[in-house]
Amino acid sequence: MGHEYQDALFYARTGVDYLKYDFCNNCGTNSKTAYTIMREALKTAGRPIVFSICEWGSTKPWEWAQGIGHLWRATGDIINTWDGRADWGGHGMVNIIDLVQDLYPYNGPGHWNDPDMLEVGNGGMNAIEDQSHFSMWCMLAAPLMAGNDLNNMSADTKLILTNKDVIAIDQDPLGIQAHLSVAMGDRQIWVKQLSNDEWAVCFFNRSDSAWNLNFNWKDIPELRTAGKNYSVYDLWQHKTLAKSTAKNVVYNIPTHGVLMVRLTPVK
Repeated sequence: MGHEYQDALFYARTGVDYLKYDFCNNCGTNSKTAYTIMREALKTAGRPIVFSICEWGSTKPWEWAQGIGHLWRATGDIINTWDGRADWGGHGMVNIIDLVQDLYPYNGPGHWNDPDMLEVGNGGMNAIEDQSHFSMWCMLAAPLMAGNDLNNMSADTKLILTNKDVIAIDQDPLGIQAHLSVAMGDRQIWVKQLSNDEWAVCFFNRSDSAWNLNFNWKDIPELRTAGKNYSVYDLWQHKTLAKSTAKNVVYNIPTHGVLMVRLTPVK
């Protein structure tokens, strides 16, 4: 505090590309004011630096931070577990999803909701849960920051973190955050609009039992409104499941697993 311009010049001179700016020991300072000061300092320093606001969603940065930072933490810290809350305030993976569920109107290119780093490969979740974690972060158009040891990871972890088909959903140019379209208790259907009239759909099984899916595509409101027929591509199996959405999607989704697909209009 009080040395923002000095610090920004140091970051620029040493080649920093990304600044995550925490709000610890803030002495009661107004968050918007504090982050605006650092934003101006970074501009003055003259180097393009991604500015990550991290006050843990405590002052609703999605309402004021666009144009100040490029992304903002929308929640407290993630913890390396499927579900739960630490006594110091950390959240399990699905709890983080619940916290950002309704923030999709605030997300887009240059102003991103950040649900915190990935816990994929850190051992608190199994491979199926890690796959679901990565899938949902990509559906949310979240910044993807690996939180594991990149020098020492399993084959499963590497396959998850390098799945280009899934990453492409996260990186779609429209930058739209998925929203919860159909909620059936612990079985959810998330929908994300993509460019070129495509859609990403993630059937997310949060329950402790398998989901024997037999679902009519027209029961997804967005697809019913679009009124088109789509081919269905499985982003984890890397294969076309169906050439048409005229028939139901039939699939067995394991406990805590997903079916994540890309829908492309059939001409």
